[in-house]
Amino acid sequence: MKNSRLMIFAILVLAGVLIAQLNQIPNLDKQLLKAQTTLKQVKTSQEQSQMIVSSPQSQQDNVSKSTKMVTSFVKTFSNQPTSIYSETLKGLASQKVINELTQTFAPSVTFSDKAHYEVPMVAIRNAWGSDLEYLAVAKSDAQSVAYTITYDTDEKQITDMSRLTLTGAFDNEK
Repeated sequence: MKNSRLMIFAILVLAGVLIAQLNQIPNLDKQLLKAQTTLKQVKTSQEQSQMIVSSPQSQQDNVSKSTKMVTSFVKTFSNQPTSIYSETLKGLASQKVINELTQTFAPSVTFSDKAHYEVPMVAIRNAWGSDLEYLAVAKSDAQSVAYTITYDTDEKQITDMSRLTLTGAFDNEK
């Protein structure tokens, strides 16, 4: 009798442990899915890094071409009247950027026929990934303006930009 009670107790304990383990399965499935997603993201990031590291010349060429495009873009919109932005900037920038320039940036900056803007600085802020970020300064005798510009190397055009406040060496607004 004592052995049968002991067996029943052992069976109940083992059944309790089994039920507890079965209740953990959904949590473990969630943890597995989360770990697989994280692993996939890490692998994608690693592949991009390996591609950039394994082909630095190609990345350097990509950045060099993009810098020339951004410089050309800043010179073009700085020295053109806003009325022809949609024609002159087509292919260099997305329609969103062209609309922002026409409606937002240009009216707040004096782009007259007499003012000629030089682009003394186009510097890269972020060279990793397909979106390169630049800092550009356009300078005339009367004022200087700075922009952050995002260039998408897949689309081969400027996809975003914003105007910055200048202080220091380029701050010559009167």
